[in-house]
Amino acid sequence: MGGDGGREEALSLFETKEARGRVAYKLFSSTIFMGICLIWFYRLINIPRSGEEGRWAWIGLFVAEFWFGLYWIITQSVRWNVVYRYPFKERLLHRYGDKLPRVDIFVCTADHIMEPPTLVINTVLSVMSYNYPPEKISVYLSDDEGSELTFYALLEASNFSKHWIPFCKKFMMEPRSPAAYFAQHTEPHDTKYAQEWLSIKKLYESMKNRIDSVVEMGCISKEMRDQHKGFLEWNSKVTKWDHQSIVQIIIDGRNTAAVDNDGCRLPTLVYVAREKRPQWPHNFKAGAMNALIRVSSEISNGAIILNVDCDMYSNNPDAIQEALCFFMDEERGHEISYVQFPQNFCNITENDVYSNATVVFNKVIVHKHDLRLCFFVFKNTKLFMGTDICFLMLVMKIEVPGIDGYGTVFYLMIIFMDLQKGLIYGCSVEDVITGLAIQCRGWKSVWYNPGKEAFLGVAPTTLDQALIQYMRWSEGMFQIFLSKYCPFLYGHGKIKLAAQMGYCVYLLWAPISLPTLYYVIVPPLCLLRGIPLFPENGDKKRLHFFIRQSYWDVTNPNSSRVGSQGLQNSPCRVFNVTAFSNFESKTLVKLKQFHTN
Repeated sequence: MGGDGGREEALSLFETKEARGRVAYKLFSSTIFMGICLIWFYRLINIPRSGEEGRWAWIGLFVAEFWFGLYWIITQSVRWNVVYRYPFKERLLHRYGDKLPRVDIFVCTADHIMEPPTLVINTVLSVMSYNYPPEKISVYLSDDEGSELTFYALLEASNFSKHWIPFCKKFMMEPRSPAAYFAQHTEPHDTKYAQEWLSIKKLYESMKNRIDSVVEMGCISKEMRDQHKGFLEWNSKVTKWDHQSIVQIIIDGRNTAAVDNDGCRLPTLVYVAREKRPQWPHNFKAGAMNALIRVSSEISNGAIILNVDCDMYSNNPDAIQEALCFFMDEERGHEISYVQFPQNFCNITENDVYSNATVVFNKVIVHKHDLRLCFFVFKNTKLFMGTDICFLMLVMKIEVPGIDGYGTVFYLMIIFMDLQKGLIYGCSVEDVITGLAIQCRGWKSVWYNPGKEAFLGVAPTTLDQALIQYMRWSEGMFQIFLSKYCPFLYGHGKIKLAAQMGYCVYLLWAPISLPTLYYVIVPPLCLLRGIPLFPENGDKKRLHFFIRQSYWDVTNPNSSRVGSQGLQNSPCRVFNVTAFSNFESKTLVKLKQFHTN
């Protein structure tokens, strides 16, 4: 028995595997690099002389191609040694059993118009239904708007959870967002199951109708206000930008009387609206997250913090257990600061017009250095939080033996204060800059892309929504590159050069648009004026441009934004240079014939 127990303890809670085909890809990328160098050489030795037509257009094209090549070199830092990780949750449960840590789950919302309360409570209900001891789960809803409508919706969800949670666990149904579940499943044929299914669906639709009616009216009736004392916090002076702090414990999981319809314990459920005043900066989501850390430390003080956006419902009820495998591994767990899950969506269209799928990003780019560019899970009790947006963040308390708890709090507080008491302010992509800061302090991270998506959200469905989102991301990341947190400066000597380059793949996402625009606009204009910029048909040097087009189409990192149709529909596919060269040659011949006639 002792030998078996020792072998069980020696087994790792996760394994790391290297991607196949790495040698072949290195050989392939080496040939691409040679082609890039040939393009640069061709451009340099064929620059038109001073006074010749097209000189500046040629130089501009060389600058654009130089930037394309340099950017391609940066992307290779995340493509050469891709690794994948696989957790063993069965080993975790067998080894730790009822000793699993407490989990604080943060759900953030800020606008009941853009993020309807019914959407918010579906996310809340999905995370309340995890396959995890309910007495060890505490769910905090951060309402940055301070809306009584959202508070009312959460009250309704708390009552519905007494029926929904036991139903989910009894029949092991997935997903555990009521809206997603009833949209994907029709009425079952099993008689007993069908009765409960219809009863739960009726309760959900009744709750949803009540919430929608209240939202449509825009106010809470007096009868509803009298049902809960929490509504006393709202008066005529409370506005979105000016209100006091509001903390309401709706379900107190510490109370053994807080049980569902089957008599099982319920998770803790807390509504939080931090104080906001017009004269003080509130720092958007980063400020809300840091406020949740302080509130949760006084109520549940969970060892793990999981943060999700209100439109990212939990699609995998075992996601917490899988993330814990990385943190609680005896050999490597103490080095890991946060675990990240990818950002996936449930409403991707067939053609993915706005490139929301991020297939290459999720499956290739971030697997090498575990860069903090999406949802993340932080380690260390009051250190952090977070799934960005899709950001899942787990935080684990570090135990210091022999100090009876006080040493633990003191040690964690040092790290917490060192990281500016949570997420770093001053940037619209606070998760990226915070993840970089953590890695530069010596912590390691894990990018985990499970076979079953851990979270599913709502992607932009209109052009204006997509443009606003991409603009915010690209602007925020380029802001990091220009700040003191530039990976090449801030990370120098702290993280590997390849990791610094990996961050810059997306930090330089905005400026790569400039040479792309140049390539789209200038060559066609020169063609119309009869100015050749590419080798003519039959020229052996066309081979260089065929190589260049191949590397741009196949390896361009922005193809991570390519949808289900693949690279063929990539917005980064400017044009086929070889075909353009043929067309250019034929057009020049016709222009000469026209001038001759």
